[in-house]
Amino acid sequence: MSNNPPLPPRTHVPRISFEEPESKKDTTAATASSPSTPKSSGIKYLPMEAQHLKELEGLTIFTSEEIEQLYKRFAKLDTNMSGTIDRNEFQAIPQLASNPLGQRLIDIFDEDGGGDVDFKEFIHGLSIFSGKCSKEEKIRFAFKIYDMDRDGYISNGELYMVMKNMVGNNLTPVQLQQIVDKTIMEADRDGDGRISFEEFSAFVAKTDIVKQLTLEAL
Repeated sequence: MSNNPPLPPRTHVPRISFEEPESKKDTTAATASSPSTPKSSGIKYLPMEAQHLKELEGLTIFTSEEIEQLYKRFAKLDTNMSGTIDRNEFQAIPQLASNPLGQRLIDIFDEDGGGDVDFKEFIHGLSIFSGKCSKEEKIRFAFKIYDMDRDGYISNGELYMVMKNMVGNNLTPVQLQQIVDKTIMEADRDGDGRISFEEFSAFVAKTDIVKQLTLEAL
């Protein structure tokens, strides 16, 4: 078995920035902080109540100060003031819009499969990118990128589809399928033709996956 795993362990997670560009800070700050200036008809983002803030702090690895900052960023991303962030609004994050796996990340953030992301889902998804998150949780998040049907296994077809998004037209279908087949063969320890979380975890253990899934700002 090769000591250097092929492409799949490289999840190419985008370096998502939640800092406003300098040119936009002055024009958007008032909108995010003032409940009397809605961007459109919809909810108003009032300051978070202390009790709710404490509840969220208990559910995540973020401090109350970090949650408040993420709440402000969430409000800015929610351009239609619906209380949730849909796929189009997520595309306002440049690193996500340009990343080949951006849509998969959105799918994972959307835990209930409703098609959009509420604030609780938002901060839960972002917690994976924190340096305080465990290695196992980061690996489990990476596994979810490939486990498209959420059945607990990565099939040959799922691996092919995700890798196709990653490599684009740089490989022919035959070349890509060869890499997929080789990866399944190397990672699949029990020979059932698919990759379980335990097999995936062992396969990526020596990669820089933790570094890829860590943002300095979180």
